[in-house]
Amino acid sequence: MKQVALSEVKDDLSKYLRLAEREEIVITRHGKPAGVLVGFASEDDWFDYRLEHDPRFLRRIKRARQSLREGKGVRIEDLDR
Repeated sequence: MKQVALSEVKDDLSKYLRLAEREEIVITRHGKPAGVLVGFASEDDWFDYRLEHDPRFLRRIKRARQSLREGKGVRIEDLDR
């Protein structure tokens, strides 16, 4: 994870967006972390990011995992192919 001062990011945002496609960029203000720049190399990356940070989706995953722990549901190994 790379750290960059806000003044540098403001001067060359397109450069840092390209870098952010490969790694998150921590933007600092007065030497302290102030935000994170996350780039997306594709539409799929953008979709995945939104899904991974959607509270409704995360709640559904949590409920599904709890159901499996309680013995409810069907294991993928038990599905007919």
